[in-house]
Amino acid sequence: MRFMRVTPGVSGRNQTLFAITRCLPFLVLAAVLGIEFSPAHTLYTGPLLSPVPALAAVTMGPVGTVGVALLAGVVSALTATHNDAWGAPQVYTNLLALLVVAVASVVTSAVRVRRDRELTHIRRIAEVSQNVVLRPLPARMGVVNTASVYLAAERGAQIGGDLYEAMCTRYGVRLIVGDVRGKGLAAVRSAAAVVGAFREAVHYERDLAEVMHRCAAALAREYELLDRSQLQDPQELEEQFVTVLLAQVTDESLVQLINRGHPPPVVMRERKVRSLDPARPLPPLGLEEFLGPPAIGVETFPFLPGDRLLLHTDGVVEARNDDNEFFPLHRTMETLDGATPAEYLDRLRHALVRHTEGRLADDAAMVLVERDTGGADRSFR
Repeated sequence: MRFMRVTPGVSGRNQTLFAITRCLPFLVLAAVLGIEFSPAHTLYTGPLLSPVPALAAVTMGPVGTVGVALLAGVVSALTATHNDAWGAPQVYTNLLALLVVAVASVVTSAVRVRRDRELTHIRRIAEVSQNVVLRPLPARMGVVNTASVYLAAERGAQIGGDLYEAMCTRYGVRLIVGDVRGKGLAAVRSAAAVVGAFREAVHYERDLAEVMHRCAAALAREYELLDRSQLQDPQELEEQFVTVLLAQVTDESLVQLINRGHPPPVVMRERKVRSLDPARPLPPLGLEEFLGPPAIGVETFPFLPGDRLLLHTDGVVEARNDDNEFFPLHRTMETLDGATPAEYLDRLRHALVRHTEGRLADDAAMVLVERDTGGADRSFR
């Protein structure tokens, strides 16, 4: 769960539009003065001054709006004096209209500024939530180098139902990637419950399957405690589940996996990419009634020095372009370069954004793990 901020609500290419909008009231005032003090003063410019405070309220606070309104009043008085128009009913009508619009604009501006401050506060809270559930991974962990990225589907959102974490433990480097069905408060709380259980269990449970059981138990407790009145649809809780992938990398040239309904990870070796599909598909967390014997087992795959392992959510492989084509993850990975996992993952992120033209239908999380290089057999087994 990544934000440029110049002015609240303004960023990127919209900065130019924002600057033009802020200058617009002064351009109108300058135009009125230019017309009134030129041979074209026969044109009736009085109605142009009334909207000026409203234009200022779009981008300015109450003080700035009051200043522009006073400036408009001064311009109106100057033009009336220059044209000897005092006493004409149009002058007083224009001033009255300017006063009414100015008062309404100041009130509107004050409300907008208050909402902007509340939104800024909410964004700060979201940043804290992001760091709790989706902390940036260190570049180095045990025998692997790591990198992570999170892309929110909704513009301005910072955290959703995707989750990831990596911990260096006495049993090796352990990782989790998951995806909560649904959005909103319930999804965030479910993600936090699973990640919290993972962070605690990985240091005490030798068996990776027990870590998965602890995550499932934490999710079940969260569902029991969740207030249904906080959900937009009370039936939503009954349909919620979490797909989870656990991985463990030790000193051996292997990676151990447990996949509970999650998209399989992919491993890349010498620009060749393949999926590590589970031999026995398992249901996601929250659907334990469909989990029958045999018990959850750990599957092992070769993970040699120099290999790169990508753990991701379905928002990556299900991303579509305007032609309704899925993102070609394998083919894209085989064409990208990157000396470090961070560089490689950044280029993969750019490729995903280009494919969708910046319009993701679902959140997307990716974690890239690279084992240290060394002399070893480089072929797939």
